Amino acid sequence: MSLAVIRHTAFTGKRIEKVAVCGGAGSFLTQLAIAQGAQAFVSADFRYHEFFEADGQLMIADIGHYESERFTSELLQEYLQKSFPGLPVLCTAHSTNPIRYYS
Repeated sequence: MSLAVIRHTAFTGKRIEKVAVCGGAGSFLTQLAIAQGAQAFVSADFRYHEFFEADGQLMIADIGHYESERFTSELLQEYLQKSFPGLPVLCTAHSTNPIRYYS
């Protein structure tokens, strides 16, 4: 994912066999990820208090909004090209991520 940083909760010590993933802001799905038996949840835009919802039941990894969606356009392009042969489908080369990281 070419990430500069990952914000995450403490590791639970459990073996990670199931990972829940939501592109964009997915904190509202934390309890569903737990209910589905995920040991890790990868998404974005968690606020400080939302990290507490993990409650040691799974690890939350906040990878950033743009970063969690950056491959969506290519996946959508591939899907549309396969579904509608001959339809010209173009992806933008313009990055719309307004966030920069200082290191």
